[in-house]
Amino acid sequence: MSIMRKLGLGVAGVALLAALVWALWPQPMPVDLAPVTRGPMQGTIAAQGVTRVRSPYAITAPITGAATRSPVEIGDPVTAGETVVAVIQPADPALMDARTRAQAEAAVAEAQAAVGVAESNLQQTENALEHSARQLERSRTLAERGTIAHRMLEDIEAAHLSAQQSRDAARAQLELNRATLARAEAQLLGPQPVSAPNGGVTECCVQILAPQSGIVLALSDQSARLVQAGSPLLMIGNLDELEIELDLLSTDAVQVPPGARAYVERWGGEGILEAQLRRIDPAAFTRVSALGIEEQRVRLRLDMLTPPDARSGLGDGFRVHVSLIIWNAEDVLQVPQAALFRDGDAWAVFVRDGDRARQQSVEIGRQAAGLAELRAGLQEGAQVILFPSSTLTEGTRVVARD
Repeated sequence: MSIMRKLGLGVAGVALLAALVWALWPQPMPVDLAPVTRGPMQGTIAAQGVTRVRSPYAITAPITGAATRSPVEIGDPVTAGETVVAVIQPADPALMDARTRAQAEAAVAEAQAAVGVAESNLQQTENALEHSARQLERSRTLAERGTIAHRMLEDIEAAHLSAQQSRDAARAQLELNRATLARAEAQLLGPQPVSAPNGGVTECCVQILAPQSGIVLALSDQSARLVQAGSPLLMIGNLDELEIELDLLSTDAVQVPPGARAYVERWGGEGILEAQLRRIDPAAFTRVSALGIEEQRVRLRLDMLTPPDARSGLGDGFRVHVSLIIWNAEDVLQVPQAALFRDGDAWAVFVRDGDRARQQSVEIGRQAAGLAELRAGLQEGAQVILFPSSTLTEGTRVVARD
């Protein structure tokens, strides 16, 4: 074998050995990196809410009667003290069966007979009164002449006064019997139209005016119907005075500070609306979730701060998404939550130190929006590894992923 051939084989062997070493040499692990930064942080609680008109007016029937067809419809504007929102007419009499009608007709006949008797008695008393008046006149003339004694004149005057009282009693009895007849005849009245022929409102009706200006939010029934006193008729509210109603878990509600600000998103319009907490109910209620779990929830009410012109189209009962701000910090050292993992009872991260990964214990505080407050362990600008895998260990060579 020639020297050149031996030299060529040696070079090929060295190249093969180098290629084998390079192939077996550990390669750097590609990782995602993020810096430790300083900036504002905000803790929020996200929840779905429903808009409500604050202090709506529920109008009920003041009396029992027949409500006419509603003069207003849902969405109609009304003016306080001017717009008629409901009209109540007297209810029609009830229909009578054969027995009831026969009894009512018999009562009418009985009352008519009593009126006839009273008229006859009145005529008798009037005749007796005329006779006593003539006798009294003659007796007074005779008494002046001394023909009869004064005692007899006094008896005749007393008889005349008694005749007057009998006549008055007979008149009163006649009026009483006539009233009884009118009451009996009223029992025979059947259902009759109570609306004016031109479709207007008769004078016997009660007109209910709007107690406040706004729009009609709801109608219990638009058609004419019988209503009892206290029955709901409609509801009026002002859409310029909207509030938001939230139901939070009781464990979340205790974290909300008084007067907390909130942002309203995904409400259907453009932009983000602002709101502020007005009240947290002191008592919770039980609600069963979609998974069948009983939850203790607390109701919160927020006032809308955005003017009505900037939330056009938002009405009563609309669903909105609310972010309640429970805390706010302007200058906080923060690290992505994706870099954190548990090391025993403590939190830790992997930091890129040169081209090596180094595990570092950290102390964290509040967490929000994918970030965690960093209280100790790292300085601003340090590069931490996101989503560290189980194969990443102390001293592993790393390289930033493209």
